[in-house]
Amino acid sequence: MYNYTWKKWTLITAAASLLLLSACGSEQADPALAPSESSDIIVPTAVPSQAPSAEQAAYMSPLTGLPSKEKVTARPIAVMINNAPAARPQSGLNDADIVYEVLAEGGVTRLVAIFQSTLDGAAKLGPVRSIRPYLIDIGESYHGVLVHAGGSPDAYSILQTGHKEELDEIGRAGAYFWRDKSRKAPHNLYTNLAKLREGVDKFGFAAEDTSVPAYTFRNADDDLAEGSPAEGVQIKFLMDSYKVSYKYDPATKLYTRYIGDKPHADNDTGEPLTAANVMVIGAEHKVLDDVGRLSVDLELGGEALLFERGKVIEGRWIHKKDDVIRFVKDGVEVPFYPGKTYINIVPNSPDFDSHVHILANS
Repeated sequence: MYNYTWKKWTLITAAASLLLLSACGSEQADPALAPSESSDIIVPTAVPSQAPSAEQAAYMSPLTGLPSKEKVTARPIAVMINNAPAARPQSGLNDADIVYEVLAEGGVTRLVAIFQSTLDGAAKLGPVRSIRPYLIDIGESYHGVLVHAGGSPDAYSILQTGHKEELDEIGRAGAYFWRDKSRKAPHNLYTNLAKLREGVDKFGFAAEDTSVPAYTFRNADDDLAEGSPAEGVQIKFLMDSYKVSYKYDPATKLYTRYIGDKPHADNDTGEPLTAANVMVIGAEHKVLDDVGRLSVDLELGGEALLFERGKVIEGRWIHKKDDVIRFVKDGVEVPFYPGKTYINIVPNSPDFDSHVHILANS
């Protein structure tokens, strides 16, 4: 393993100190957060998507770039997934198009899984957990119906005053979830996409969406000319129990996700979690209260790394209004390879480098 250093990008604000506090406590009201000031990052120039296979499928998924026989118009569903050690291994993450990992509080991370292109809705999904304001932002950037079980006071205020379209297990949507008796609460709440889409219909939410923001994609057969060789990346959010790695396999052209020294596998299929693209981005984190609840600035932009095809590209992330988080270099969006993408959000304190170690080629 090897600590890779790279050129520091000038950040718009100084990094805030992030306090390591105790894990999730009782839900109490959080102070209101002021909106972040917008940055002056150059708007990226779109790169034409070129993902269809040699068979030239008529359509492709806007979030994965993978070919599809039919136009992908299903409205995304954004599920808050429990990532505490007692909740692992989870179920159903390999069916997600995009997966985010970000701190919740006390060093605990949460996963936000975005589902759109998966057709099989019967697979078990979870455990499902509570929501935070910045997790709402992530889900809604994909036009997603928000799926969760409870939330912080600030999150509930946003959901209620904004009349957000959501399925909350401890609210009105309990019929679309179940408890698995083989695990202890609160790490045993599950659902599946079939039930969730049934809930979407029941509550009268839009089931189709033709305006979901799409990524740009390379041709799957193209070599990656840019970037520096790297076997993968190790990421430490705060605690060792949440240290993750992504290691590249040239045979599959995918990154396998590890927790500690073991592959992070699906609980039901035993298959390791994999991705074609891995992003690591640095964001400003601020502790709001003595429980450790956070605000995470997902508007400011900042340092970012993109791992594709055994290489790492240094760049920045941006998040414009009504769009998803994108990776740019020199003001231009860098295309993904077709497939699933993991986006890891780490604190900028004490600095971005302290949370990220590039794994050198062996």
